[in-house]
Amino acid sequence: MMTAEDVLFVLALLRQANADVWIGGGWGIDALVGEQTRTHRDLDLMHRQDQEDVVVAALHEVGFVETLNWRPIRFVVTAPDGREIDLHPLVFADDGSAVQASPEPERPFTYPSSCFVTGTIHGTSVACLSAEQQVYFHQGYEPSERDRHDMAQLRRAYGITTHF
Repeated sequence: MMTAEDVLFVLALLRQANADVWIGGGWGIDALVGEQTRTHRDLDLMHRQDQEDVVVAALHEVGFVETLNWRPIRFVVTAPDGREIDLHPLVFADDGSAVQASPEPERPFTYPSSCFVTGTIHGTSVACLSAEQQVYFHQGYEPSERDRHDMAQLRRAYGITTHF
């Protein structure tokens, strides 16, 4: 499991390496609502593709090794104790928006500049994806119970409409 302390450690490590990252997935939603609402098996991080070497090197120094390579879409690094970080490379435009490769090359995942926001984990301000971006990524598939839980948190905290 990935604890709040683990998340804050990883973020501090990457900040020391001068790498820009944003939290997505379940921890990103918990950061948006300002409290941990469930256990998390991993940490989803978006990073600047041009900083990937720095991100990988910093994580490798503390024992994370690559265990899945679906580049350019995503890749996973795993610690010896089983904690996982799911990394998503982003290519930024001059206006602050970004794209991420997708399984359909002609339809990359889009990140408007407005989706890069802040939330909190254990009272610490963290960079994360906006509620709207989280909803955008939680559509077009059959949701798991975790997905249903996460979308319920966004509805509760933000009063927004979700797909399930």
